[in-house]
Amino acid sequence: MISPEEIASNLQQQRQRIKDAATRAGRDPTDIRLIAVSKYQPADAIEAAYQAGHRDFGENYAQEIVQKSLELSHLKDLRFHMIGHLQTNKVKKIISKFNAIHTVSSLKLVEELNRRSAISQSDKAQAPLAVMIEVNLSGEPQKKGCQAKDAATLVAAIQASPALQLSGLMTMPAAHPDPEASRPIFEELTRLRDQLGGRQSLPRLSMGMSRDAEVAIACGSTDLRIGTAIFGSRPPREKS
Repeated sequence: MISPEEIASNLQQQRQRIKDAATRAGRDPTDIRLIAVSKYQPADAIEAAYQAGHRDFGENYAQEIVQKSLELSHLKDLRFHMIGHLQTNKVKKIISKFNAIHTVSSLKLVEELNRRSAISQSDKAQAPLAVMIEVNLSGEPQKKGCQAKDAATLVAAIQASPALQLSGLMTMPAAHPDPEASRPIFEELTRLRDQLGGRQSLPRLSMGMSRDAEVAIACGSTDLRIGTAIFGSRPPREKS
């Protein structure tokens, strides 16, 4: 883990990076949310970012979020975003841990999230769970996400689920050293959002990471998922 001072400095650099890119794109920087990707990172790293004023963190694995939520329970306004593939059988375990799920890609998952969210909300009087539809636009078979042609079906299913709140779309382009290689995928997600109802129905676009954040902002991203530029290289994942 890098030092708390380095994490705070990196966060400031990323905030300035977002502000500069938004200005060039003619956008309001406050419309863009920085999600610090904290998977594999220790709870101490998250707390260091929290003490530097950050609140939104992205996690990928059910086992990690359960442990971290216990270790960080004293940070009351911490917001976790699920940005990894979520198996239906893990929903019960993590439903109360996340403020938003970015990776909904099947009707089965919509049904289970709605069912479990309804139970959680009845116990705690919570607002509907914010969810995004993950769309696989790169065509890579190893990547999760629905096909673009199936997104409308998921939109309708989520809108018909009272315990869920549809907030937008998410995608991940193929890894490439040139940030501009991501542009066609980001532009395609923006076009798909417009076809599915536009910003009023789908206000958020979760796209862009450390390597291509500027391109994502120029294409309309509202949620940037940035990890290594904040926390440094990820430590190896511990085997369970």
